Amino acid sequence: MTVNPGALQPLLPSDPSTIAGYRLLGRLGAGGMGVVYLGRTDTGALAAVKVTHGDQADQADFRARFRREVEAARRVVSPWAVPVTGADPDAPEPWMATAFVPGPSLGEAVREHGPLPERSVRILGGAVARALAAVHAAGLVHRDVKPGNILLAADGPRLIDFGIARATGETGLTSADMVVGTPGFLAPEQAEARAAEIGPAADVFALGCLLAFAVTGRPPFGTGALDALLYRTVHDEPDLAGVPEPLLDLVRQCLAKEPAARPTAEEIAGRLTEDTPGAPADWLPAPVVTTIAARSAAMLALPDIDPTAPGTDPADPAAAAGPSRRRLLLYAGAGAAVLAAGGGAFALLDRRDDSGGDGKHPASKARDTWSIGVFADLSGPAQEIGRAQERGARLAVERFNAVHKGKPFTLELKVSDDRGDRSGAFAAARRLTSDPSVIAVLGPTSDDTGIAALPAFEEAGVPLLTTSAGYNLFTLRGETGPQNATVLRAIPSHFMAGVYLALSTTLLPQVRHPGILQERTDDQYSWQYVSGARYGFQQAGLKPHFRVVPGRATDYRRIIGEMIDAGIDTYVHCGVRSTAVLAARALNELGFTGPRFTGQHVFGSQFLKEAGSAAEGWFVCAPVIDPVQRAADTKQKPADRKLTQEFLDAYRKRYGTTPAFYTGESFDVVNLVTSWLAKSAAKGPLTRKGLWDALRNQTYTGAMGGYQFDKHGELKGVGTFIYGVQQGAYKFIGGAPGEPQNKKKS
Repeated sequence: MTVNPGALQPLLPSDPSTIAGYRLLGRLGAGGMGVVYLGRTDTGALAAVKVTHGDQADQADFRARFRREVEAARRVVSPWAVPVTGADPDAPEPWMATAFVPGPSLGEAVREHGPLPERSVRILGGAVARALAAVHAAGLVHRDVKPGNILLAADGPRLIDFGIARATGETGLTSADMVVGTPGFLAPEQAEARAAEIGPAADVFALGCLLAFAVTGRPPFGTGALDALLYRTVHDEPDLAGVPEPLLDLVRQCLAKEPAARPTAEEIAGRLTEDTPGAPADWLPAPVVTTIAARSAAMLALPDIDPTAPGTDPADPAAAAGPSRRRLLLYAGAGAAVLAAGGGAFALLDRRDDSGGDGKHPASKARDTWSIGVFADLSGPAQEIGRAQERGARLAVERFNAVHKGKPFTLELKVSDDRGDRSGAFAAARRLTSDPSVIAVLGPTSDDTGIAALPAFEEAGVPLLTTSAGYNLFTLRGETGPQNATVLRAIPSHFMAGVYLALSTTLLPQVRHPGILQERTDDQYSWQYVSGARYGFQQAGLKPHFRVVPGRATDYRRIIGEMIDAGIDTYVHCGVRSTAVLAARALNELGFTGPRFTGQHVFGSQFLKEAGSAAEGWFVCAPVIDPVQRAADTKQKPADRKLTQEFLDAYRKRYGTTPAFYTGESFDVVNLVTSWLAKSAAKGPLTRKGLWDALRNQTYTGAMGGYQFDKHGELKGVGTFIYGVQQGAYKFIGGAPGEPQNKKKS
């Protein structure tokens, strides 16, 4: 994640003022692994100082990995690679300092200003190739050459971040089947975890991806879900439309599937030598140069060092006073070095915190008011769900206050609308996490905004409970990164929802030859659903017919016609609502009479309106239940039906209507939090610290059912419900099965 140096965050009271001779000026970022500070030496040189948390350092292999990162960075000698200026892997909290550059990363520059012109890309490629040649000459493989690891300075680019660099042929400390690198910018041998084959040629493949991205503005193998990117990298040809002819042949050679067919980094540098970066800042487009200049000016205007002694206020106006004459002289003398320095600040940092207190641990004194936050899409594409979630949370908070009457505390509801806009989601999240009264948050509504906002919640230690975001990596992080300690997911992940979608089809004995259509409008969602459905059908002894189409496809009559010709008797749509409408119309026009199934991102009133009569007969699996039907279900225990009816009565009294889908689940999740808070307040002051783990261990029964979570924060149980479309409305059919019904013999 990149950060504008002009938005340097103040030091917290718990932060040190110095580390090994570096005077700390502020925070560049923070996250689960540690904090990155902006530091300054006595001579005025700036550095990004990466300090890891002590609990990370206590892990068995952490120091070995950190030491390897330091050693790898020190072995590379190149004007186009970031230099290490100091490090101590054996300190109680290991740290490493690298020279700092205030320029943007390549990824940031392309996102903000568009693709680079051909000349800029030639210069970029030549310099990065020379840096990689130095890496390879040192007997290393970088393994993570990507736009975020290239910083742009006035005199040329810098290669940064040797955190996963490895000596050629070395495989220790990494699982043999672990994919290491950044999908979309890694070689086929990395995508398939062929560790023995990962050498310098893998960096060359990544450089080819980097050049294509720089000149076109998009990765050559697309974007989206991890598995989809890995598959395309190994099997598909790159999309090089828009690459200028003079660069096309070189980029193609870099992207050869076989490592031996790729040129060396040194050869690439030799082919891109017609321009060499120099002192003038004319190798980049004017808007990028302006960004570099503005950030350099911000560095020259840094305030004095923030006090960090206990009891001081980092926001004190005195701390924000202008730089002293001595500091201005230091910066004036070091200005050229600041611009030319190769630094890893932007790629080393994880996440920021701008709260006035210790982000993870609000003040421990007893409060008489706490807040539940709602982080939701209230005015964007998912506002139907977001508004339902906000109403459910509000009703739960009002219920708590009515029952407890200010004892042990009063609850408030604080709402932040992310508008369904990923670009503004982080700021929307920070409006909640920087408020020390907010102890837990309901949200997000959608995957995209959740992905963008998650760092804010992780850094602040605020539990995030979602009733609608199924993206798998919110909770399931794999073995390479810090485990989830932030998100509780009260619905199945998209993968598991895909499994239950497939198993739901087996309730119909006539299903023999299902057809699955994956459309890539929301690639992460559709790929996870398809992966889960594949597994579910495998468990049922069924072999589906698969069809994958791009999100821009509109000729669904032809696409589905081909699936029908292939002999499908059941249609399964793994995609979004708009394309499900196209599929529904095409199926009707083609006279298809078999069952039609789809999942969460289609469920809702808009599908019924847009598809009209073509929606009739569809089965939709969703992670929510209709409270009216639940209250009337005689199969439920009387006590459970009573809870549902009480919720219905309270909602109708408050809002004068029947609750929408997702309202009841949101009501329950907030009640899960408030019930624990009420019990715990009697034992001592409340705090965010340890709250996620405490909530994860709860067993709670609410208006819509029971809630239990596993060690990852995933909902236990199926949590998926089947609806049939009848006469323009959703009719509740029942819970989805957790195992195959009418299993077919293979």
